Amino acid sequence: MMKNDLVVKNSSEKTAAAPGANLSRVLKPVHLWALAVGLVISGNYFGWSYGFGAGGVIGLALALVPVTVFYVTFILSYSELATAIPHAGGPSAYARRGLGKFWGYISGISCLIEFIFAPPAIALAVGGYIHHIFPGIPVMSATVLAFILFIFINFWGMKVSATFELIVTIVALAGLVIYWCLALPHFELARVMSEPLLPNGFSGVMAAVPFAIWFYLAIEGGAMAAEEMVNPQKDISIGFLSGMGTLMIMAFLTLFLTAGIADVKLIETVDFPLPMALSGIYGEGSFWVLLINFIGLFGLVASLHGIIVGYSRQTYAMARSGYLPKFMAYIHPKHRTPVWGLIIPGIIGLGAALTGLTDVVITISVFGSVIMYLISLISLFALRIKEPGLKRPFKVAYPVIPVISLSMAVFCLGSLFYTSSDALFSVLVVYAVAVIYYFIWGNKNIRPFEEEFGVLKELDE
Repeated sequence: MMKNDLVVKNSSEKTAAAPGANLSRVLKPVHLWALAVGLVISGNYFGWSYGFGAGGVIGLALALVPVTVFYVTFILSYSELATAIPHAGGPSAYARRGLGKFWGYISGISCLIEFIFAPPAIALAVGGYIHHIFPGIPVMSATVLAFILFIFINFWGMKVSATFELIVTIVALAGLVIYWCLALPHFELARVMSEPLLPNGFSGVMAAVPFAIWFYLAIEGGAMAAEEMVNPQKDISIGFLSGMGTLMIMAFLTLFLTAGIADVKLIETVDFPLPMALSGIYGEGSFWVLLINFIGLFGLVASLHGIIVGYSRQTYAMARSGYLPKFMAYIHPKHRTPVWGLIIPGIIGLGAALTGLTDVVITISVFGSVIMYLISLISLFALRIKEPGLKRPFKVAYPVIPVISLSMAVFCLGSLFYTSSDALFSVLVVYAVAVIYYFIWGNKNIRPFEEEFGVLKELDE
């Protein structure tokens, strides 16, 4: 490399790292709780019910058990990583530090696959809910408008975004409580235990795993707001663990109460299962059905909005590190938001939404998430060995909890390969393109390790 090239390269890196280009620290534990729950809460309002078609009620319930064990142990392990390395890159930063540049890139790309392909599925569900309320509005038109609207809201800054996320998450959670209260008096255990218990056998349980994961998918995205937390090394674990506890209760109540009040055959392929389940009890146009349909939009909006926050920060962090083109790390001087980090992944997600294939898009997103989970857990083991003196404000019960989590992650990945052959080709193509890009361009402009983690110095002082 020529001397002039070095000067230009160093200059661009300093510009990207300048104080004026930094994200702003405005978030507290309640905001992270809202972000963690809000990122996921749409998983109670849609998506998971496809698991009824895959494995039946008991098949989906059995799939939810190891998935829940995985997420509980993973969030405990992930909290150690997130508090030790409170970096906007989240999993890409942990893997970069623990496993090296290539695995940092693959972990970041896996996270982007998860966070870019989840919003299209949620936006399609938003379109479905709106169309169910207002039949005159086409599903796809509502989908596209929702996607664009929440990219725009994110542009106005993290304080606005976090406040909005807190409000819609609370409303959506209140909506679930109302739904549970409406369903409970009509719950029939016979519906849950209807024969055959496992209509598709063990294969059905495995096939239901991606939809069980949907109950928790994207909770880890809260780590990407680490550089916007007021006190990340103390508050991240509080926000994460309270969020995980909330989501665990939600998942089991929603699954069993829905199965106990409705014919699952009627709701296993729709993007608005809760209103559909209630309509069999209260009537299609009843007040309660319309209310849950309306509040369901808040749940979908919370996740759509929160995941857009996540993918924009991951894109920004990877561009700042040099994995992605530098212009994608541009921060708006007034709103302090990553402009191109919002727009470019949003365009890709919008293209995926236009396919209308909710279940396929969900599966692609889940593939990315599970691969990222595996790399993150391996990074935790690597960092424990390589950097035993690393400041860890939160320590997981090592190695028991990480070993359990890693075992469950392998189980989840195995189930995806076992049952998701339709989406597997698309996933392999995405990863192949990503790896080719890395070796042609992405590994040529990576910032030095010291600069990559220089953002953390202020927290160690």
